[in-house]
Amino acid sequence: MFVLDSRLQQDSIELGRLQLCSVLLSKDANYPWFILVPRRPDVSELFDLNAADQQQLWKETTLLAEGLKAAYAADKMNVATLGNVVSQLHMHVIVRKRDDAAWPAPVWGRVPAIAYAPGQVQALRVRLAQLLGSEWVEVRDDA
Repeated sequence: MFVLDSRLQQDSIELGRLQLCSVLLSKDANYPWFILVPRRPDVSELFDLNAADQQQLWKETTLLAEGLKAAYAADKMNVATLGNVVSQLHMHVIVRKRDDAAWPAPVWGRVPAIAYAPGQVQALRVRLAQLLGSEWVEVRDDA
């Protein structure tokens, strides 16, 4: 049975779902920072997924990254799986701009996180629904 890692639960908000992945929003408004988590139990590496799920993860990652790049006029998209702290497989999809708080350095720990203001999370849900179309299923559980 799939269970989201407690650190991902603590540090993000689930916005919605795609066929394979939950789409999370990092609780850091310094950057449009999304995280895809395949809803499969006991998976820590890309190669732990079967071939069909690997292809689906890349499809969903590409769909999200391309949509975000266009929507935010990104200078660069950072797409990565690391897992040194949280071993559960998750894909970071981060919009980077030359004027963001950490450019050109990595976003991790560079500046203090900024909380999202009221209404911003719902606005992001709407934006993702527009970007992802019929692939998107909204989740509401952030109160």
